[in-house]
Amino acid sequence: MEYVVQWGLEHRDLSNITAIGVDEIAWRKGHKYLTLVYQIDAGKTCLLWIGKDRTVKTFLGFFRFFGEQRSQALKFICSDMWKPYLKVIEKKAGQAIHILDRFHIVAKLNKAIDEVRADEHRQMKKAGHEPVLKNSRWCLLKRKENLTEKQEIKLKEILKYNLRSVRAYLLKEDFNGFWEYVSPAWAEKFLDRWCTRVMRSQIEPMKKVAKTIRAHKLLILNWFKAKVTTRNSYGFRTYRGAEIALYHALGNLPTPPMTHRFY
Repeated sequence: MEYVVQWGLEHRDLSNITAIGVDEIAWRKGHKYLTLVYQIDAGKTCLLWIGKDRTVKTFLGFFRFFGEQRSQALKFICSDMWKPYLKVIEKKAGQAIHILDRFHIVAKLNKAIDEVRADEHRQMKKAGHEPVLKNSRWCLLKRKENLTEKQEIKLKEILKYNLRSVRAYLLKEDFNGFWEYVSPAWAEKFLDRWCTRVMRSQIEPMKKVAKTIRAHKLLILNWFKAKVTTRNSYGFRTYRGAEIALYHALGNLPTPPMTHRFY
C-alpha cells in the first residue's frame, strides 16, 4: 500500500484547485491531532495534505507544500473558527472567500445545549424536583428526523416544561432556518434577529455562541456566496489512522501501472 500511495502522491494533478477545506482529527489518545486539507471543488473532493498536530506551524506547512501560485489561485477556503486558522488563511490566501462551515457552527450550538441541559439536570436533582431531563441528551441534540420513536415521545414530554434546556433547544431549532435562505442580505437580517433573541434569553452558553457568531458574521455569510461550490465541504471529520491509510482512503490518487501483465 505504501508504494502505491507514494506513487500516487508523486503523480497526482494539483492544478486548477480553487476550493479547499481544513479540518482536524484525533488519531491517538491524549489530544494527538492531525491537520487535514481537502480539495472541495464541485465534482472533486479528495484529501490533499496531512500535517502532524494542530498548530499555526502545521497549517503554514500546507501552504509551503501547496506553493504561492496555487495558494493565490484559491477562491474558497472552508474551516472552523479557530483563530490560528483564520490568521494563516488571511496571510497566505487573503484573496479567497473564507467560509466558516455549517458543521462546526451546529456543533457549537449542540455543545451549548448539552451544557445547559447537564447544569439544569444537576440543579433539579439537587432541589429534589422530578428528573424530567434524565436520559434526554440525544432528544435535544439529534435532528428530528433521526430520533427514535422512544426519543420522540421523550422530547414531546420535555417540551411541555418551561426549562432553560427547552428554550435553548428551540433557539437551536430556529437557527436551522438560517441555512434555507438564498439571499445573503435576508440571511444577515435573520442572523441579527436571532443573536438579539439569544442575548436576551439570559442562557449563558447560548449567549457565548451568539457572540461568536456575531464576531464572525461576515465569514459565516460567505457560506451563501459559495453554496454550490462548497456543497461537499463539511462531511469529512472522523477518519482515524495513519498518513498512508488516510491518503489511500481519501486521496483519490492515481495508481501506478501494473508491473505484470496477465494474458
